[in-house]
Amino acid sequence: MKRKQKEKAVAAEACQLRSTQSYPFGALKRFVPLGTGEEMVYRTLREAIPVLDAAVGKLVRLTGGFSVQCRNQEAQKRLEQFLRTVPCGRGQEGIENFLSGYLDSLLTYGRAVGEMVVSGGHLRAVCWGDVTALQVQEGNNLLDTVLCGMDEQGKMRPLPYPHLLLFTVLNPEPAHPYGVSLFRGMPFLADVLMKIYDTVGSNWERAGNVRYSVICKDGENLDAAQIQQRGSQMAQEWSKAMEDCKNGTVRDFVAVGDVEIKVIGSEAPMPDSQVPVRQILEQLIAKTGMPPFLLGMSWNSTERMSAQQVDILTAELWALRRAVEPVLRRICKMYLALEGLDDRVELKWEDISLQDITREAQAELYKAQADKLRYETVSN
Repeated sequence: MKRKQKEKAVAAEACQLRSTQSYPFGALKRFVPLGTGEEMVYRTLREAIPVLDAAVGKLVRLTGGFSVQCRNQEAQKRLEQFLRTVPCGRGQEGIENFLSGYLDSLLTYGRAVGEMVVSGGHLRAVCWGDVTALQVQEGNNLLDTVLCGMDEQGKMRPLPYPHLLLFTVLNPEPAHPYGVSLFRGMPFLADVLMKIYDTVGSNWERAGNVRYSVICKDGENLDAAQIQQRGSQMAQEWSKAMEDCKNGTVRDFVAVGDVEIKVIGSEAPMPDSQVPVRQILEQLIAKTGMPPFLLGMSWNSTERMSAQQVDILTAELWALRRAVEPVLRRICKMYLALEGLDDRVELKWEDISLQDITREAQAELYKAQADKLRYETVSN
């Protein structure tokens, strides 16, 4: 009984003092989608795989860029000034910075939240918030969404001013009010990729930092004391030679007898990880919708394939613009209404300049010529 208690105590101490994770991104292991429990996994994905973080950053930068068009000239001037100088928190100004943070959250978590700060009857600031600190619930009306936050007693309660909150979901599902993250479906492949990278690092740590095996073969006629003495002398001389090499000096190792020196592990070749890593990265990058060449991947791709990939990316960017456009329109209408101006406003998005401008102009010319020939044919 005492021995069992002692073993139990030792096991408890080992569990409390030692981590069981084999590599630093253990959150990717044994992942199962559970709704609101996915945020930490998605943050870990961006930290662990730089190409995914770069893809999100490029999608955010390529999506932004719009102008406003009002019915009233005074409203147009004042709204443009407001959008250029509105505080967004974290020391940033301008609606473009708000849109960047909002889109970043939307792509990472599948939903984004913001707030319009009203003081003294005027719209003073527009800030984006941490959507992971909130709970999303369906309201009494099927078209309403209730955002709940933590109160002073630590309970989740509906936020008091819902009309000032901004909320957007990406690819919503009918089962729950949460959106779908861009990283949905990636954790399993990311876990395999991290295992490969972790194994490559361990192999290079062993094989890259060379270890030697020094064997003396002519010790058959020596007794145990002589063998131990000779082994100690060789180990001491070998250590001196290696230490001098580290200090930048060359020193020969001199030994008497038949001595064999080998590199430990030199017979086992390093496993080739290029093929499995590329297969996994192809699926991860395909999920983001970014062409591989925009992320620095020099994979085989023809000019026609690159043009088609750019067209697909353009469609993805317009889908993101349609998702955030209602939020931007609400901000503009709120400012104009509080200022007593005409709140009729339209958003004009900038062109996505991923295609060659010369080719676009040539395509428009060919289209115009075709329309002209079709019109002349019908007229005759």
